[in-house]
Amino acid sequence: MNIQRLTKHLLYSHWHVRRAFPPLTTDAIAAAIRNVEQLHGGEIRFAVESALEPWALMHGLTARERAIEVFSKLRVWDTQYNNGVLIYVLLADRAVEIVADRGIDEREGAESWSAICRQIEAAFAQAQYQSGALVGIEAVAGTLGRHFPHRGPDTNELPDEPVLLS
Repeated sequence: MNIQRLTKHLLYSHWHVRRAFPPLTTDAIAAAIRNVEQLHGGEIRFAVESALEPWALMHGLTARERAIEVFSKLRVWDTQYNNGVLIYVLLADRAVEIVADRGIDEREGAESWSAICRQIEAAFAQAQYQSGALVGIEAVAGTLGRHFPHRGPDTNELPDEPVLLS
């Protein structure tokens, strides 16, 4: 168990999420997701978590493993073409993870998702949370558009609003 990581997670709270992602920012994220989903046939979710629970840290849960749990919890996999994508932010670790459903993940390599995550993390390191999130959403939308182009009227299968986890 990493004591420094545990301490950092204990110090982070929902307040940190609200400071980084106030209502104006979450509204901008929801609008961006709504707008880009008109350009492709995929689905995007955005989730932010302040910190992990102590038991998760004691068991060595990584940001990637937690992102996969959130992907499942939010049912991002529950789309007609298996092309849902989750952008997950773990503030205490300053980590961004992208989890893509099998329909898109088999078409796009992990390097591409990782590059998008690093772009978002670079903006977040400068406390540019809104612009970092919007850049990430645009990049994911571009990837989805290459593999799942828009084909007429589309049903919004997943909510566009970001999820703020405590």
